[in-house]
Amino acid sequence: MYNDKVLDHFTNPRNVGEIENASGVGQVGNAKCGDIMKMYLDIEDGIIKEVKFKTFGCGAAIATSSVATELVKGKTVKEALEVTNKKVVEALGDLPPVKVHCSLLAEEALRAALWDYAQKEGIEIEGLEEPVEHDHH
Repeated sequence: MYNDKVLDHFTNPRNVGEIENASGVGQVGNAKCGDIMKMYLDIEDGIIKEVKFKTFGCGAAIATSSVATELVKGKTVKEALEVTNKKVVEALGDLPPVKVHCSLLAEEALRAALWDYAQKEGIEIEGLEEPVEHDHH
């Protein structure tokens, strides 16, 4: 059901953990299906120096979070905004259709963390809107 890349990221997820005094923290989740994702960003001069995540969820949720962190690490805030769930799925090679909603969590957690950063810094990030609670089912 899952390709090797998905399994690799599920078995050996990258960037797991949390960042003390993070520049931005975003948590998104869906209580109904039990997937909760928390993303931490350490941003200096507009560059994402460090990114960590904690995910409680299925293998696909963990794999997509892992890939999402790899895609934004070292990138500018503007570049990070371009990381959509579609890019996450592409980076993984593919996901079973039933699991695509997991990649949405990764995108939402990232945006929520960037929003938190913008609020803390008192800045506006072009193209970033306040996160809204979604129900994926």
